[in-house]
Amino acid sequence: MNPNPAALRILLLAGVAYFCAMAVAHFFGIKVPLLFVYYDVPYHAYQDKIISFAVVAYACLFFAAAARREVVPAALVALAVTVLGLAAVNLSDALASVLDGRSTAAYWLQTALFAGYLVVLAVLHLRAGRTA
Repeated sequence: MNPNPAALRILLLAGVAYFCAMAVAHFFGIKVPLLFVYYDVPYHAYQDKIISFAVVAYACLFFAAAARREVVPAALVALAVTVLGLAAVNLSDALASVLDGRSTAAYWLQTALFAGYLVVLAVLHLRAGRTA
């Protein structure tokens, strides 16, 4: 199969870098927005260690997708499930119960950034398929 076009490959590799940074942040408990979606809610350190290992799987998947076009749909599905999962958490009573009336706007913004990244990747992948 033909390799990914440069723009798609670069954005997938940017995802690899992002997911690696997210894994490091979760492993070491560096709670900053974008690397921690729910950066200002209570958590248990062991949970973030588990998340850090899971995020490495995203980095590996996106690296494979950058190298081989046929892997891109799997990366897109994983990212779409993540967007849907974050939206469900944002709407959940469980999150509301720890926010004590605070806004979920920051979480929705981060969810929207993931969704935007998904859309851009999907469009680039579809365009690449038409030119293959």
